[in-house]
Amino acid sequence: MAIMHIESAAEFEAEVLDETGKILVDFWASWCGPCMMMTPVLEELDAKYPELKVVKINVDEAQELAIQFGIDSIPAFLLFENGKVIKQTVGALSLEALANRLGL
Repeated sequence: MAIMHIESAAEFEAEVLDETGKILVDFWASWCGPCMMMTPVLEELDAKYPELKVVKINVDEAQELAIQFGIDSIPAFLLFENGKVIKQTVGALSLEALANRLGL
């Protein structure tokens, strides 16, 4: 499944909160070096875990979502299951470290 970019609260509600299953949300920004380093890791994670939906939210374009979820450091990763946050972690990580922290 391709990584999806969400740009609005309405889109977030439809694609994350109203969905069943596990969804990894990456809060990032284009000026954030560690965020950019995570792009290939997320692509690899998306390929390795086909049951996992991966979504990216640019904190500069969707500030209301960043505020809603208390994002104060990026990259921030929130794992949702059936519309609820079940795990979260912050910072650039290897594929293995990210998967371990999220319990994948």
